[in-house]
Amino acid sequence: MHKRVGLEVTVAVAEAVALCRIDMAGVYPITPQSHIAEHLSNLVADGVLDAEFVTVESEHSAMSAVIGASSAGARAYTATASQGLLLMNELLPIASAMRLPITMAIANRAVSGPLNILNDHSDIMPQRDTGWITVFAENGQESVDLSIQAFKIAEHPDVMLPVCVNIDGFQLTHMVEPVELPTQEEVDAFLPPFVPHATLHPSRPVTMGAFSMSDYFTEIMKAKDEAIKNSKKVILDVWKEWEEKFGRSYKPVESYRADDADVVLLTMGSMGETAGLAIDDLRARGIKAGLVKLRLWRPFPFAELKAAIKNTKKLIVTDRAVSFGGPGGPVFSEIKSALFAEASRPAAYNYIIGLGGRDVTVSDFANMVETVMADAGNKKADTYEFWGVRE
Repeated sequence: MHKRVGLEVTVAVAEAVALCRIDMAGVYPITPQSHIAEHLSNLVADGVLDAEFVTVESEHSAMSAVIGASSAGARAYTATASQGLLLMNELLPIASAMRLPITMAIANRAVSGPLNILNDHSDIMPQRDTGWITVFAENGQESVDLSIQAFKIAEHPDVMLPVCVNIDGFQLTHMVEPVELPTQEEVDAFLPPFVPHATLHPSRPVTMGAFSMSDYFTEIMKAKDEAIKNSKKVILDVWKEWEEKFGRSYKPVESYRADDADVVLLTMGSMGETAGLAIDDLRARGIKAGLVKLRLWRPFPFAELKAAIKNTKKLIVTDRAVSFGGPGGPVFSEIKSALFAEASRPAAYNYIIGLGGRDVTVSDFANMVETVMADAGNKKADTYEFWGVRE
């Protein structure tokens, strides 16, 4: 029987990564990710984890190091946040183009300026098109489970792409939550040893990350696009196997009381639990509201999203990042694109929330629903608003 223990989520993630028997970690500490780096280095120093912990001088160097290690056949891991992720940006599409199954935790944090160390999603959104499989955790248990699953997804021979697990900074990373950590034997049975497709070795020369002119570049980009789209089948298979072994279910899009809802909230990350409480409150008052939680960001789950909201009249998309000068938040733009050709698509509203760690309460979510319900004729549909802003 699994033992439930109370752990800070970053520590639990580091423990989960150690259970995956990584060969190498290259992590530069940055708030609010630092405790992942610290705990992994302690596990290596104490002899609990037989791996190389490479001390690097920046996040750019961290990603460079794990790219090199993965190219040599190592199971490689890193973690970062905010400006650190932006510093890695140059290398992220290289990792995916080289088809390297690196895994990374992102302790989501606002991007400067002004300097802010608290949570929103403005660090991950600019990385949308770098070719990484991208998932969002809602709580500590999901952070543990998704971290272990990430290795199996990334290393599958039909995928061979990097995976990032997004864990909301402070609001999730620094919470002490009850989690079930699987045993080493269980992880070993779930996650086989890494068998790379090709490795850099002096006795078997290969070329990785080669130069390409225009005569092949488009075909290479199409191959990368097909790879990340096709990874969805493996993701679903891995999640199904996880449920069979550990009893916890994961889906690209998860619904809560949405089947008969007149209005549906859509969230990503840790806000889902707070929004769920608001849905219960609204239902108790006779308002038919529901919740949809987007777990898989890339590849985007078009079919699952459409199925989840097919019965609703109004959809409220919440964003935790700003697309400056655009038609709304990044998630809102994606949702509108996904639903563009649907004849019976719901009226869509966009609220930009929780920037820089600002609290969004149960009553805030309830008020969003009530405001949209009061919009007769959907006059404010297809628009965005900064929720709770002082003007």
